[in-house]
Amino acid sequence: MNRNQPSSPKPYDFVSFPQTKPILVAPIGHDRYHGDRFHGALYLTLTVQTALHISTGITALGSDVGSRLPLIKTMTTTDNQLVLQGSSLKGCLRSVYEAITNSTLAVITSRYKNTIPPERLPCRDKGKLCPASRVFGAMDWQGLVEFQDAKYKGRDLSTGFMPSLYSPHPDSSNYKQRGQAAGRKFYYNMTRVINQGENRGIPVQQANQQYTFETVIHYKNLLPEELGIVLLILGQDQKSPIALKVGGGKPIGMGTMTTTIRAIEQSQDITDRYRNYKIDQAKLTDTAMQKFIQIQISAAHRSKLLEKEQWQQLSRILKYPGDHEPPEGMY
Repeated sequence: MNRNQPSSPKPYDFVSFPQTKPILVAPIGHDRYHGDRFHGALYLTLTVQTALHISTGITALGSDVGSRLPLIKTMTTTDNQLVLQGSSLKGCLRSVYEAITNSTLAVITSRYKNTIPPERLPCRDKGKLCPASRVFGAMDWQGLVEFQDAKYKGRDLSTGFMPSLYSPHPDSSNYKQRGQAAGRKFYYNMTRVINQGENRGIPVQQANQQYTFETVIHYKNLLPEELGIVLLILGQDQKSPIALKVGGGKPIGMGTMTTTIRAIEQSQDITDRYRNYKIDQAKLTDTAMQKFIQIQISAAHRSKLLEKEQWQQLSRILKYPGDHEPPEGMY
């Protein structure tokens, strides 16, 4: 690398931490369904917009996964169908929810711990939880949302080539302000993926552009603004549509995925669960569903739960379609 050449623009930016400390309170609890909160399910279709790879950590013989290559890094499959683990989706959504509410970080490795402001360290007391921990869970607290694995309906398994990516440098000025982390790091949604080809890339099993996966998120005891923020980060705000970044290869443009909500299931009277064999549930679709979505998103925008400055920063980074080109060279 010629150090006299100007460096490429970074493929990421930071969402700053809010100025005030997180307010830590006890969660609502799982002992009953509250009448002033929402309980139901979101039926989602996830569409891959740039090639996606979530590694299992296993390198397999190409012949075992239908590839002509001798070795390949694998994704999770069930009955020869690609699967996106619910835990990966939950982690992705939680990181965004944390960034736009006044929350702590869920996980910090020892390498970065000294750079994190003390008030952003993970919640350890289930009686004192930040907004994201109350919804997504914390130590000894299950949370209010449950994620299923997302399953690909097709059976075609594809191969791509990912270049070797360099480790982040937390000591660089990009990461720190006055000796502490600048905020939460997110990669841009980019216009395309850099393809290094077979000679320079690592062979990986991947989901190609326009692959679609289906999944369900179940929720209970969510306030309107909490559900509204979940819908925001699923890209349902008509004024600021965003897309998720999932899996590996984010610096070269991989992992952009958009969300379509097919239906929303709302329990009409949750006490029917205990009175009847059949629960009376309404499944919202089309116009009724869109009206419901926008009402909850409006509640989020009006609430103090949503950090307006952080939402503006994040929606610029994750906006979709994105207009950033992936950087060539060093990653």
